[in-house]
Amino acid sequence: MHRRTFAALISALLLGSALTACGSDDDGGGTTGDNSGVTLTMLMGVNNIYPEQQRAWFTEVSSKFQKETGATVRFETFASANDELTKIQTSVVAGQGPDVYALGTTFTPTAYATGAFVELQQDDWDKVGGRDRFLPATLGISGPDEQHQVGIPFASRPFVMAYNKDLLTAAGIDKPADSWDGLRDQAKQLTKDGKYGLAIGYADGFDPWKFIWAMTTQAGSPLVKDGKATLDSPNTKLAYQSYLGWLATDKVVDPAAVGWKNAQAIAAFGEGKAAFLPMVSASSKVTLDKSAVAGKYAYAVMPTIPPGATALPAGGVPATSILSGDNVVVAKYSKHKDLALALVKQLTSEESQTSYYKTFGELPTNQAAAKALGSDPALAAIVDSAGKSVNTPFTGAWGQVQLALTNVVVQSIPDLSAGKVDDGKLTGLLGQAQSTAQGALDKAK
Repeated sequence: MHRRTFAALISALLLGSALTACGSDDDGGGTTGDNSGVTLTMLMGVNNIYPEQQRAWFTEVSSKFQKETGATVRFETFASANDELTKIQTSVVAGQGPDVYALGTTFTPTAYATGAFVELQQDDWDKVGGRDRFLPATLGISGPDEQHQVGIPFASRPFVMAYNKDLLTAAGIDKPADSWDGLRDQAKQLTKDGKYGLAIGYADGFDPWKFIWAMTTQAGSPLVKDGKATLDSPNTKLAYQSYLGWLATDKVVDPAAVGWKNAQAIAAFGEGKAAFLPMVSASSKVTLDKSAVAGKYAYAVMPTIPPGATALPAGGVPATSILSGDNVVVAKYSKHKDLALALVKQLTSEESQTSYYKTFGELPTNQAAAKALGSDPALAAIVDSAGKSVNTPFTGAWGQVQLALTNVVVQSIPDLSAGKVDDGKLTGLLGQAQSTAQGALDKAK
């Protein structure tokens, strides 16, 4: 599967420049004049936590856009990171598809590498309301530098950890640990009476690799550096052993979590069945504030001391989160570039961003909307994490690297279901992941 995916990506990279040359400069639609009958297509990730609200939001956005421009918007969705990459590849190779994409920030380098998306000039930034309307930090992964940006910040999603204050107090724990080993030990102490220490979505299509990235970055062992992958390093293996071991050997995770996605993990925590919920964003707040733990939980930054250590080692980076969120990009093949930019302007306005936060809990990238939330004490840890977030490498191969990392977890599910981590198999899977990642990096040069 991954070999086919990688081959398709290379095809996309090779065809990117050709598509640029073949693309029409004819906008075929602007923000003025008669746009009736014009339909823009926007691709974004399906929201498994708030599916009904997302469908209602699609209708709301299209209706508002039609009133402003005469054109409507049709939304398409992807369900996993693998699906996300495939959608990019298919559209780029075919030279047709969605006009606008909302991509996870870590896929922006891959989108940039294809050369198939609009590199934003000053005039383009002006049409979306200006670069100054965005929080500066959210522009950190829009492109390799300020002069070569394709990604327009749409949502900010720094990761934190939710914890049940009542359970920790009852156990005599005054605060969450700042090391992963300490968190494991606290989780063991809290696993009793039908409750578990940790709620983890092992089958989630987006997040498992982020645990491994965080732990190895903190260990001073970056997964990619200077074009070289180190997915088979001892620190990477230790990260997987820790992450998988929470369920298999430490027994601090509900065995059912082997099939959970994030929505199920959030639900379990919301029912009071787990003490900690790592790797969540403010998007969980909407659900948790309506759950059994409303008023009984808080957010904290995740541990920044890697497994096997009691202090940050030399060279370690105390990363609390990837620089996470969504960027929107506009396809060069779109016949409606100005309309696409008008849609982006609508989606990133203060009004729209505030409404989006209230519905989905996604933090605004709009400066004015973000400033209005600054006084909410419940968001203090999330704001703290945003300031301590670290970029993933800006390479077109990163999409393949993160899929290779996730695939190790996917291939470990059978053993995890049996309550074990097979050391030999894990070594083999890391070797395969290393080969895939290095191959992608070599082809991306």
